[in-house]
Amino acid sequence: MSTRIAFLKGHGTENDFVIVPDPENAVDLSPSAVAALCDRRAGIGGDGLLHVVRSAAHPEAAHLAAEAEWFMDYRNGDGSVAEMCGNGVRVFARYLQRAGHVTEGDLAVATRGGVKRVHIAKAGSGDGSAEGDVTVAMGRALLPEGDVTVSVGERSWPARNVNMGNPHAVAFVADLAHAGDLYTAPPFSPASAYPDGVNVEFVVDRGPRHVALRVHERGSGETRSCGTGACAVAVAAARRDGADPAVTGAPVTYTVDVPGGTLVITERPDGEIEMTGPAVIVAEGEIDPDWLLGLGG
Repeated sequence: MSTRIAFLKGHGTENDFVIVPDPENAVDLSPSAVAALCDRRAGIGGDGLLHVVRSAAHPEAAHLAAEAEWFMDYRNGDGSVAEMCGNGVRVFARYLQRAGHVTEGDLAVATRGGVKRVHIAKAGSGDGSAEGDVTVAMGRALLPEGDVTVSVGERSWPARNVNMGNPHAVAFVADLAHAGDLYTAPPFSPASAYPDGVNVEFVVDRGPRHVALRVHERGSGETRSCGTGACAVAVAAARRDGADPAVTGAPVTYTVDVPGGTLVITERPDGEIEMTGPAVIVAEGEIDPDWLLGLGG
């Protein structure tokens, strides 16, 4: 392990991440080390960790190296491995831009959920920000068959099962406060619907094609934003509203308010879903290698 272990801190609509650049996959990040780095009191703090590795250097992504130079080895805040994180991809792309690995325009990012196509807009391109928003092609949603129910306390709601490379249960509610504190995972049934756990979104309407959500992300608890969750919500809302693009032949766009900001989700007639939103790097520094080694990392 190198004696110098760099890190950065970034967020996308306040879904925040510890970023560990490690092009050659030389840093062994154990689950306990990831959890400690993401700890908000004893570590750096984050909803998750973005391990930045060249695809060719990582055994899980080497087969994608011809399509995408960089692999987002994403970990949840508890140290567990995750397939994908939509906000994380935007922040990952922003880091690559900051580090000079890519410029404005198009790039590909390898994830456990497949290769994601990303577009970094030009600075000041209409949103008033110093850096352009980042758009991620999130792939197509899968809508598994079967009824699902989620519960909080004595309340229960039917939920739409949506898979965006990771599993989601989307429940439309009358009041976001009904989601409770979301410290613990809301119960769901049947258990067979999500054998590896699920991200649960509670959704209210704000206006035409405009919704707001709160989310419990498996392995992280309630977060300020969830990119794949926002996509899942837009898909579920479109089906509820009779606006399935595959049926209408027209793309549909939803504005999705999350506690940390706003994302814009567009689903196209071919099923492809695009998510657009901000991505910000706020700090960088070094991790004490002796501390990390002491954690088993």
